[in-house]
Formats: sequence, structure tokens, C-alpha cells
Amino acid sequence: MFHQTYTADVLVVGGGTGGTAAAIQAARRGAKTILVSEFSWLGGMLTSAGVSAPDGNELEAFQTGLWGAFLQELRHRQPGGLDNCWVSFFSYDPRIGAEIFADWVQELPNLHWISGQVPLEAFRQGDSITGVRFADFAVTAQIILDATELGDLLALAEIPYRWGWELQSEWGEPSAPVTFNSLTKSYPVQAPTYVVVMQDFGEALAPEIPPAFDENPSQFVGAWDSYGAETFLNYGRLPGDRFMINWPICGNDYGQGVGRLIESEVTRGEFIEESRWHSQNFARFIQNQLGRRYGLAKQIFPHTDTAFALHPYYRESRRLVGLTTVREQDILPIAGGRVASIYNDAFALQPSKHPTAGICVPLRGSKLRGASATGEAIAVGNYVNDHHYPSVQFPLQPKSIRWGGRWTGTTFTIPYSCLIPATTDGLLVCEKNISVSHIANGATRLQPVVMGIGQAAGMAAAMCVEFNCQPRDLPVRELQLALLQDDRARAIIVPFFNLPLNHSDWLHHQLYYLDNPLDYPASGDCPWPSTDKYSDSTFDKVLIPENKCFQGIFYRLAQQEYRFTVTAPAAYQGQNWQLVTLRSHINEQLDAYPHEQLVTVWGRQNHFSNWLLVEHLDGG
Repeated sequence: MFHQTYTADVLVVGGGTGGTAAAIQAARRGAKTILVSEFSWLGGMLTSAGVSAPDGNELEAFQTGLWGAFLQELRHRQPGGLDNCWVSFFSYDPRIGAEIFADWVQELPNLHWISGQVPLEAFRQGDSITGVRFADFAVTAQIILDATELGDLLALAEIPYRWGWELQSEWGEPSAPVTFNSLTKSYPVQAPTYVVVMQDFGEALAPEIPPAFDENPSQFVGAWDSYGAETFLNYGRLPGDRFMINWPICGNDYGQGVGRLIESEVTRGEFIEESRWHSQNFARFIQNQLGRRYGLAKQIFPHTDTAFALHPYYRESRRLVGLTTVREQDILPIAGGRVASIYNDAFALQPSKHPTAGICVPLRGSKLRGASATGEAIAVGNYVNDHHYPSVQFPLQPKSIRWGGRWTGTTFTIPYSCLIPATTDGLLVCEKNISVSHIANGATRLQPVVMGIGQAAGMAAAMCVEFNCQPRDLPVRELQLALLQDDRARAIIVPFFNLPLNHSDWLHHQLYYLDNPLDYPASGDCPWPSTDKYSDSTFDKVLIPENKCFQGIFYRLAQQEYRFTVTAPAAYQGQNWQLVTLRSHINEQLDAYPHEQLVTVWGRQNHFSNWLLVEHLDGG
């Protein structure tokens, strides 16, 4: 029996990536907010799940909102910078990420954070969710957000959700299977990974990693054969000679009986324990194959076994049946283009009588109350569609391009209506539990996208309190304006490769294409006003101490593939690096620069990917 009831404007249940962003944004907007988390760290995938080398939204133009603010804080706090690995441009100590989120929460007097609690019951009045019971207390609120890692509140509140695959006949998704098969049966959702952090102890012998239950080293054979041991380790290299072990090829993805995650508390615990054993055995395999200089890192996460994350990295959860559903077509680029359409024409869905059945009937023509004809975009992503099934290669429609000298993903937007239950009021979702198909989840699940979804959900919740309305009645345009003009973390809504946040016409172009979504160019490049080109005057060689100046010869190997042979300083003479950039005007300069010409560049070398991240370029 709970002993106390709290009352709030907004209740956020779950302190992961989306929930943390939602709570911070709701409180910054002025709502009295309570955030209840299961773990002692906030940030979820970015911190407590150990994925401190995040993917997606890496280009400068997409580093906006709370995601951009988080990166800025990391740059200030992470000694030695963020260029430590080759899977991501942002690799950091997860303890620093957790510290940032804790600091942001603590500075808000109207945000009350309670950790170590999970939801046990949802309170309803008719079709509305009004509160949540935890072990020792309950919370009632005008708007409640399900930010749990696995969509637990959806199940507790008996809100229709999906779990598993949809066939191609459901929505015509090109990558969806035609019939259910052994893959769909074995892996109803993507495999989670229990991240473990290893460390290079140098000449000292690392403590031996003991075997976990049911050790089977043969399952890991060939894990890095296509890469080499050094490249494998540098995949998720962290500062301080540490390595994030989150490896999909014969590695520590674990999906054996993954359906147990939603069957019962007991079966979930069994799965989590097994996935942790699996990662321990993979770490032991690495040590046995590569030597005792590699062992489990110490004092990373706040519990006894400090090398292991606080919980698995969940790539997929229960998925809401919302007013609209994001399908694969909604994230794929326009024919001949580099971006998905920002004009949302998805149809609403009617849930079945059996919430877990995943059977929905399309109701064409249904509209979000309060939505305008300008579209419903509230968050942006650009990652490729990436699915994880151990020992299985699942082909998907391509959604990637070469940009800035490397591969990146084509952009897409998340509509507000996929955060809103089709038949229930008083609740929004803001994690991997949005209304999305199993196929499209492979792109919408990434950390920056979920952080943007969380920021939008938090803003929407606070505005619903201000307007005294339900989420489905909140005018989408008002929400978009609030996100675009937030005084602390302006968030992009219309994605452009060449429209950075500090451009003088950024807001003008965002508003224009919200009003005229059919004018959105397939290239993803915003047509510049002739009188106001982007200026590089903000570049400061001193501001980023890791930036260094190099001279050398520029070579164009192929379209968007560049090599740089250093001629000065003498200490680097003769070295060959790949040139890459995250800045749109540098991308344009590299694309036009003459082959085999002298060039002077300022940037940061990433020793573990052999590239130079270019921040400034001078010819001759």
C-alpha cells in the first residue's frame, strides 16, 4: 500500500533518453514536473545503458535542441575531446553524460526527480489516464508520459500497442516480410545488447574475467575477422583507454527468447541476467584471444560490477497504436532525392480489441484535432535503417548518402500524432514506444531522435497544461513554434543539410517550409538567400583547443571521397588521412576543391579512424 500521493502538472515515468529530455523541457516551460526513474542515472541509452558513442544527427545542422546542448556540454566537460572512436563522432565517458543530465535536472526547482521506482499500476477515469502507482507512493498529473524502456505503462494502462513484425500486406512496406517465418518467430523485436566496458591495462595484467553460466566460446569465433583486432576495439573506443563493447557480429547482441521481456517480471529478469552473462562471456573471449592486457574496466557504472551497464541497451519496445504510425515509406528518401517527405499523409489506426495482438484496421481520413494542413513534424532523424538479429543479415531498403567525405543517413521527420494514443487521453509516449512499425523502428530508435521526441513530448505536455487541453487537441503549429523558438534549446523541425542553427534566416526557412511542405526540395539543401550566404566568421581556431593547422595535398579519390597527404608540420609529413566534415559550407568547399592542389586545413585528427575532421579550409 502506498503511503503518499503527489500531484503534478506533468508526470514522466522513466528516466531514459526520451524521458529525461521530456522532464527537463516540461519543467523549463514552467510545468510542475515529477520524473520517476528506475535507475540512479538519467539518460538511458546515452548513459545508464552504456551507449556513450551515439549514432545519427551528427551533422552540424542537426545538432540542435537538447541534443545539441548535450553535445556542447560534453565538449566542455570531456577532457581530450570526443574524437575517440570510428563508429561515432561523439565518444565520451558515460559518467560525464550522467553528470550533465543530473545537473540539468537539479537546476530546475519545479522538477522533482525520484529514482529507484518502477510503475505498478495506472489510474484511469473513463478514457483518460490520471495517475500512476509506484511501490511507496502514487502520482496524479494532468499529463503523463510513458518513457519506460519497454513501454511498460502502455501495458499497465491497457493502451493498445504492437509487439512484433507487420507483414508487407499491412502497409506495403518494401522491406517487410511477405509471410511470417523463422526470423519473425525467433526475434519478434530487435535484439538488445548488454554493454560492457573493457580497459587496456597496458603492461600490467588485467584480472582474469571469469566465465559466466553456459559459456560457449565458439559462438564468438570470427567476431572481428573482417576488421582486425585493433579496428574492432577502436569501434567504440572511449577516453582513458577504455572500450564500449557493443558489437553486432558474433558479439554481444542477445535475443534468445526476447519475448520474455514482456511476459512477466520473472521472465524479464531471466532474460536480463542471461544477456549480461552473454556479454561477460564475450569479454572473456576477447581477453583470451587478445591477451590479459585487456580486462573489465573499473568504476564506470554505479553498482558492484562497475564494468557492466545498469541495464541492457533496448533497441525496441512495445510500440503504441497511435493516431498515426510511422512506416518505412515515411523514412525513405523521395525518389531521386536525399530526404524523406516532410508532408505527413499517414493514416490513423483503429486498435483491435486485443491490445497485444498487433492487429489494426486503417481509418483513412482521420485527423489529429487541432492539426493544421502544414504537417506535424516535431523531431528530425537521419540515421540509416539498422536492424539487429544475432547471426542473421536482414536486408533493408537503403537510406544513406555520401556527404562530407563519408557515409551518412538520409533525413526524415517524426510526426506529433505518433506520440498520441488512438483512443486514450492524458498520455503521451516519448521513447522507442512511439507509434512506429517494426521496420521503421530501426531508424527512429536512435539516441538523438529519441532525445528530440522527448523534448517535443515534454514541450507538448507543458503546453497542454497551459491550454488546459488534451494532447490530441493541442494545435501542432503552436508546439512547432515553441520548439523552434525555445529560449534555451531551439530544435530543428524541417531538416536541411546546409541550414545551421546560427544562420540568420534559420527560423524564416523553418517556418516557410512548415507552411509550404510541398516546396521542400528533394536535395535537402535549402536555397540560400542571395544576400546572406553562410558566414564562417564564427570559426575560432582558439575556441576549440583540439583544432590544429595542417598543410598538404588534396586528392579527390571519388565523389565525396577525399585523401589528404600532409606536408606540414614536419612531424606529420607524409601521413595520409581521409578528410571529413560535419559543416555544410566545408562540405561544399571540399566538393569543389581542385584535385592534387595544396590546401591548408584546421581540424581534429581522429587517430582511430584515420580521418581529419575539417572545421576550416583555406586554398593554396
